[in-house]
Amino acid sequence: MGLAGAPVAAAQTPAPATPGVAALDHIERVGDRRWNVFVHSPSMNEVVELQVLRPADTSAARPTLYMLNGAGGGEDGANWIRQTDIVDFFGDKNVNVVIPVGGYISYYTDWRRDDPELGRNQWQTFLTEELPPVLDAALGANGVNAIGGLSMSAGSVLDLAIQAPGLYRGVASYSGCAMTSDPVGQAMVRVVVEGAGGGDTRNMWGPTDDPDWVRHDPYVNAEKLRGLELFISSGSGLPGPFEEPGANRPAASPPLADQIVVGGAIEAATNHCTQRLVQRLGELGIPAEVDLRPTGTHSWGYWQEALHRSWPVLARALGLDG
Repeated sequence: MGLAGAPVAAAQTPAPATPGVAALDHIERVGDRRWNVFVHSPSMNEVVELQVLRPADTSAARPTLYMLNGAGGGEDGANWIRQTDIVDFFGDKNVNVVIPVGGYISYYTDWRRDDPELGRNQWQTFLTEELPPVLDAALGANGVNAIGGLSMSAGSVLDLAIQAPGLYRGVASYSGCAMTSDPVGQAMVRVVVEGAGGGDTRNMWGPTDDPDWVRHDPYVNAEKLRGLELFISSGSGLPGPFEEPGANRPAASPPLADQIVVGGAIEAATNHCTQRLVQRLGELGIPAEVDLRPTGTHSWGYWQEALHRSWPVLARALGLDG
């Protein structure tokens, strides 16, 4: 897939903006198979960029795989495009891959009110209501969708599937905590939103005893995941192959000591959440492909491997050959 070349004019004329209705703003063709698509979100009153990898063969309508970034929302160097082989991996696959740019520390949910630090976040509305019809039309997609996410968004993708039943046929969750209403899960959310982002979780889902914390808890609402193709993964937090001296790590990786100590602690916490979710799915008799690795920190080398491992599950959900 070629990435060279300056962006050129949109491939089609944007639809006129209508108050309250999402609309295509413009398209930049970065390469033959790589587009940047810009869609106006009325709920957030902004134009959102979406990095798009086009199918290998566009002679027929193809499905769409949404891939969400972590806490940085893809606005920094920590994103799927820069840190993994996602472009090459999907080079021979007949699927639209859509990666939103934005959503910093948002949990990709609808916030109750604008936050003084984190601004306006209505990502659930954008991703599940506003975006799909606009994007399907712009890409000539067939309306069959799956979604994946890592770290912060690993729980969000499960929640989005619960909140928008029927929209996605498969979900891949890599190294996340799909628990938001128990003390451990709430503490993790607050560490991200308040500790890392300087935001206020009360502006997101209200005080911690508010029912919204339960409504957005995939562990509590796991029954609503029944019928979806599910891939759930996490490492243990112990050093693994990507912590070995001389390991091939992404260029923007943190110092090795930080990856081992900080990344190890974060992954150990997500491993606890993931094992609880897997146990819950088992109790409910809901099938899931589970990848609980004996080693591995909270870092991109493992998420790239998890993407590869999850593809047969996602391909099945999308009606494609794995």
